[in-house]
Amino acid sequence: MARARATYTAASLRGAAGGITALALATFAAITTELVPVGLLPQISDDLEVTRSVAGLLVTVYALMVAALAVPLVLVTRRLPRKGLLLGTLAAYTLSNALVAGASTFAVVAAARAVGGIAHAVFFSVAIGYAARLVQPLFVGRALALVTAGASAGFVLGVPLTTALGAAVGWRASFLVLAVACASAMVLAAAYLPAIATSPPPAADEARRTNRARLAVVSTTNALTYLGQYTVYTYISVLLLAAGLSRGAVGPALLALGALGLLGTAYAASSLDRHPRRATVSLLAAVAAGLLALGLVFPSMAGVLVAAAVWSAGFGGAASVFQTAAIRTDGASPDVVGALVNSTANIGIGGGAALGAWVLAGPGLDVLPYLGAALVGLALALVLASRRAFPAHP
Repeated sequence: MARARATYTAASLRGAAGGITALALATFAAITTELVPVGLLPQISDDLEVTRSVAGLLVTVYALMVAALAVPLVLVTRRLPRKGLLLGTLAAYTLSNALVAGASTFAVVAAARAVGGIAHAVFFSVAIGYAARLVQPLFVGRALALVTAGASAGFVLGVPLTTALGAAVGWRASFLVLAVACASAMVLAAAYLPAIATSPPPAADEARRTNRARLAVVSTTNALTYLGQYTVYTYISVLLLAAGLSRGAVGPALLALGALGLLGTAYAASSLDRHPRRATVSLLAAVAAGLLALGLVFPSMAGVLVAAAVWSAGFGGAASVFQTAAIRTDGASPDVVGALVNSTANIGIGGGAALGAWVLAGPGLDVLPYLGAALVGLALALVLASRRAFPAHP
């Protein structure tokens, strides 16, 4: 096994198809685990007798664990076999979801979610670097977009289906089914993901030092984008209910919105190896415009759904563009880059959930979309001002 890890050679997309597919499936299970409370907040808060803003902190606790631990854990584990480490994170996801399904108090749910947050801190950091190593540099953009399609599928299928299941038979069943899904992803990854070398120590060359500033810009922009997104998306089920949608229709609505996110993913996959800057600007502009429109039309049900469609389509490609831009800065080793992207995204996710909770408890629900639009607009301005961090060509 050690020999196989040492001799694996980066391949074309076709040659790495098995590994990319396994990573995409594992990513689907991971992102669904992270976001499953979003569609179930009303049920969880009612059952555990906490407010919806407090229930929203389940997303915050999870994300802050990732934000705090991603870089330290990747540095500590950089000499461990990548495949074994990835499988270990999927086992931890399975345990986390099973514990939530059986929890009787909010404190136990929060603790179980913290276990998942620790797993998430390692999983996405390793997965981003893993995908970049599976293929030749020419195909990195498309490989990352295909792996990220698993995350989009989490939005498209994972969150809506768990939401619909929770509405039908109870939120605990959703976590139990998700535990089975994570265990299945672990089995598939064990069977189809090729082993690669352990992460090398960070290089000390001058070129990498000069590229760290670009990596910092990409990481900051990533954090701002996710902060704006999750200030609003964490409470999407609350917004939809306030616009007049029935509780049973929330799951199908999230399914439709998530499906539109695949359009952004497909656009990113077709553009990142040719016109990465154009792709980044276009996608962030769609997110900002959709969120702004959402604020303007709320609480009109038809208007909310149309605005959310534009917003969702744009955000579907966001993970791909930032992962690819960060890897291409060459500002650190692939695993450390993956950890930074993972950490800053989750700073945005956790911060957004907390910021949204504050807005719900204070200014009110109708303020959320405007705040999200302003934050994503700030990220877009940073992209426009940073041509070296977000170049026109790979």
